[in-house]
Order: sequence, then C-alpha cells, then structure tokens
Amino acid sequence: MSVTSTTAQRADLRNVAIVAHVDHGKTTIVDAMLQQTHAFSSHGEVEERVMDSGDLEREKGITILAKNTTVSYDGPSADGETITINVIDTPGHADFGGEVERGLSMVDGVVLLVDASEGPLPQTRFVLRKALEAKLPVILVVNKVDRPDARIEEVVGESMDLLLGLASDISEDEPDLDLDAVLNVPVVYAAGRDGRASLEQPANGSLPDNEDLEPLFKTIIEHVPAPSYDPEGVLQAHVTNLDASPFLGRLALLRIFNGTLKKGQTVAWARANGELKNVRISELLATKGLDRVPAESAGPGEIVAVAGIEDITIGETLTDPENPQPLPLITVDDPAISMTIGINTSPLAGRVKGAKVTARQVKDRLDKELVGNVSLKVLPTQRPDAWEVQGRGELALAILVEQMRREGFELTAGKPQVVTKTVDGKVHEPYEHMTIDVPDEFLGAVTQLMAGRKGRMEAMANHGTGWVRMEFKVPSRGLIGFRTKFLTETRGAGIASSYADGYEPWAGDIEYRTNGSMIADRAGVVTPFAMINLQERGSFFVEPTSEVYEGMIVGENSRADDMDVNITKEKKLTNMRAASSDTFENLTPPRKLTIEESLEFAREDECVEVTPESIRIRKVVLDANERLKANRARARA
Repeated sequence: MSVTSTTAQRADLRNVAIVAHVDHGKTTIVDAMLQQTHAFSSHGEVEERVMDSGDLEREKGITILAKNTTVSYDGPSADGETITINVIDTPGHADFGGEVERGLSMVDGVVLLVDASEGPLPQTRFVLRKALEAKLPVILVVNKVDRPDARIEEVVGESMDLLLGLASDISEDEPDLDLDAVLNVPVVYAAGRDGRASLEQPANGSLPDNEDLEPLFKTIIEHVPAPSYDPEGVLQAHVTNLDASPFLGRLALLRIFNGTLKKGQTVAWARANGELKNVRISELLATKGLDRVPAESAGPGEIVAVAGIEDITIGETLTDPENPQPLPLITVDDPAISMTIGINTSPLAGRVKGAKVTARQVKDRLDKELVGNVSLKVLPTQRPDAWEVQGRGELALAILVEQMRREGFELTAGKPQVVTKTVDGKVHEPYEHMTIDVPDEFLGAVTQLMAGRKGRMEAMANHGTGWVRMEFKVPSRGLIGFRTKFLTETRGAGIASSYADGYEPWAGDIEYRTNGSMIADRAGVVTPFAMINLQERGSFFVEPTSEVYEGMIVGENSRADDMDVNITKEKKLTNMRAASSDTFENLTPPRKLTIEESLEFAREDECVEVTPESIRIRKVVLDANERLKANRARARA
C-alpha cells in the first residue's frame, strides 16, 4: 500500500463499470470473467447471462438494473497476491440512464465495450459522455471480433473519433480535463462468448490468439487506479443502490470512500433533506462472486451492503457521528416522457381474484418504485386515483407497468406524453439524436417515416456493405409509437437507437397513426359470426368468446376515422337448413398486443387497461354520445 502525505491506496482492490450499447455483450463478458476466476462452485448449475437475474431481463434480453459482482483475481498480473475486482454491470439503454449514473458513482474506471461490426452507437455515446464527465479512465474492448461481418480497424477508429469529439465538447465546461490521458486508451480485442481476449488485433472474423481473458484482467489492473483514501479521514460511505432481503429487510449498497464500517457500529445517517440521525448497522454483507456473505468490517474502496436502516435511499451518506461529513447527492438527468397511471376504471375491473385494485395500493407501489429508481418522478393529478409518472423514455415506463401487472395490480395507463419546458415564453420539447442502420433498399421508406415525425437528417454514410447509416434530430414525441412502424417498414431488418439531445421549440403537430379504431358499441361476448362480417373493415385485437364492453377498442379500422361496431352480433337461427354453413376457417387470427405495442397504438383520447390476465385498449370516455360531445367541444376550442 503506497502512502503519500494525504492519500493512501488500496492496491488489492479495483472498482470498474462495464458500459456499452444494448446487446454488445456486457453481461456475457461478465459471465466469462466470473467463470475464469472460479467464482462458481464446481458442482453448481451455471446459467447464461447470470447477471440478468430478473424475469423481464431474461425475456427481453436486456439489462434493466445495474448490479455488482466481485471477481477474485490471482493470475499472473497479480504478482502473487489476490486482487478483488468489483464489476458493475450497467444497462445499455438510455431509458435506464439513472442506473448508469448511479453505477459510475461507485467506480474508478470504465470498460467500454463496442461491437466489432456495429461500432459505437448512440447509447455508447451516452454512457461514455457520463464516464468522461466523471473523469474516469476508459479501457476500450472491441467485442465479438469473430463476427463474420467484423470491421475491427474501422470500429477502433470510430471509437477514438467519438472519444475525441466528446472530450473536446466536455473540455469547454471542464477546462482541467486531461485530453492526452483521455485519448491514450488501451484497446483489448475480445470474444466474450468464447471467453477470449488479446492485445493483438486479430483478422476480421477470427478469434483472438489468446485462450483466456488474462489480457483484459491485466489491462484493468494496470489502467484502473486503485481506490485512494485519506488514512486520517472520517467515515464516508455513499448509498448507490438498494436491495431487499426476506430476512434483513431493506439493504443499502454503498461504496466506502473513507474510514472503516463495522457490524454493530453506530453511524450518522445524513439524509437527503439535510437531517442527521444516529443509526446502528445491524448486519454488514460483502459480495463474493454472486453471493452476499456476512462480514465483520469493511475498509475504503469496498462495495458492501448494510441492513438496519429502514428508510435509507439512494444518494444519502453514512458518516461519523462525532464529525459528520456527508457526500453530495447523486444527480441524474431530468425525465423526458410522462404517463398517467391510475386505478382500473373499466366495467371489467376487479374480475381477477386477488388483484390489487385500490388507489392506495397503486400509490404505495409507485412510492416504493421511487425509492430504488432515481430517474423517476411521481406527481399528483387533478384526480385522487391517478398520478403522472415521469421517466427517461417509453420503454422504462412500459417496463414499470409490466412489472406492476406481474405483481398482480390492475391499472389504467394513458398514452405517453413529453415533458415540456417554457423558455422565454415559448414551449420547448425534448429532442433526441437518432441513429438508424438499414439495408439501402429501405432508405426512402425510412426517410419518409422520419419526415412525418418532424425528424431532420443530419448525416448519412454508406459503408459499401449494402447498409446505410443515417443520423436524425427528432422530437421525443415523434418516437412515441415509432418502433413498431419502423420494424414494419424495414421488414424487421432495421436497427434504430437514440439518446437525449436537449430541448428545442415545439415542432408542431405530428401524425402518429393514420388508421382509426374499431370500438365496441355494447357490452357482451365476441361472436365469430360478427367477426367474419367485420374482418373486411380492419384487423382485430380480440378473439371469439372474449368479453367486451362499450367503448373498448376491439381492432384497427382500415380507414382514418373511428368506427363503432357491434362485435357481439349473433346469427339469427331459423328451422330451415342452410345450404352453406359458416366457414370459420376464413377468420383472420387476431393481433396480440404487448403493453409496449398497446401504449404505442393508443391515441390521446384512448388508454390501456392492464390486469394480471389481460391487456385491453379503451376510450377514456366509454359512452359514444359523451365522446361525440367531447370531440365537438375540442373541435370548437
């Protein structure tokens, strides 16, 4: 341990975050690091993508919550010692940016993963900017070098260009940023799935020449600084994450910056409102691999969990009761998208046994979400049974609704809206920088689609591979419901991603949906006879024998206006034998919409009814006559 006059270093520790765009292989490379350092017991059953522990994360194949694990490395680069590497696996999607900002507050360096074919994408830029603003050293890992379409050299060049561009942007605000250190970035070439890495650039499409991840471990130990601390300093431990245990209650995950934390110790808890309160640490847990194990004490630089403080939240500090020195709170970007979430008010509410339907239950669950999700806000509305929930993006809000549905809640979710600001008396709305990769035959269709959503093309590049990359600046509003339409237009081949790019004046009206809705005009049960007669008029979301109510949307009209239909109509029976029977085989199967697709489909006067068993779209005003009056009043206004 090297000690200077004021600071010392923990040479046996490294804290590093792995950041990347969605699906560039963060979680897979963490798997390989854990396996090669024997973090799993030899007889244990090991799943793939072990860090994606949530059901939704496994289904969608994305990381939603930032999680930490510990790797005990004793290989050739450790000089006979054991070095503990704390690895934070962060989400790659900008909608979960709060998780990334929180993860970066715990670490001393960043491993930036970039796909060897796709290169740096918008979310790469988003997470990298956060790392540079925090003055963290960066290690570039070019992953998936064995892809047949890999273009390793170009991707390294693009990544360096991105680093240079971001560093010059940030240096205007941060004059003391060391540009030479930013650009002196070590490059590791890896194939995470095979657990191989090398410092030598392999040929495009071939595996690294080294058999294991030793070059990656060596680079982390050499380039990520060991945690430094003041040996004379008082205790300072920052809460960066929350968890819960069935036995211990709420757990606070914290990074210790100075001092030592012991089990049973009394510490001062510096709350977000400035209040100081003495609390006792009833349990101290350290991370070993993927498990939490009891510990007696923990020193500077370590990431541990503590129990015994019921109301503690992210960003607060545990410090010395005699000489309290709290750390600043974690700051995150403001939300850009809002949605109204309220109780289920449809005629079919409360039909699911054991469902949570009351306003108090919904409000308690939203308050609970606020505790762990730093980028979310919940505001009251004019109604006592509905709240405005603001988040980073449509996906983050849709995932919250899906999690509540799985927990047994019934609720109504309104169409996502943007959070506007008034600047100099003018309304400003959030904009996003969007990068789209498509086969060049879809160039015209995508340009037309973006033009309809007020997108401005800022750059276009053709790498000569049959694919075109386009960059647009587009209002966040224009991206609500964009994904489904985009995948249809590009026949599933396009890749689109974006990051927040500030506020600009309101862009005017945007046409979201050119087709109207088919609305049930009465309550009853859907009949195949009615569906066969109506299927020429559009596509259905309901199937025969399902229950409907007046004002519920049963399908999409092939024309632009809404159409009230009787989907419960039954065939008149007589005692005459018919020469031709009904041919139900000709009935087109209905479209099953997910929560995300339902929220994208809904218009301003529609909302989504979510229950544990079903997802329905309905008009906000169910009665057809009342709806007509409301529409006339809106047209007059």
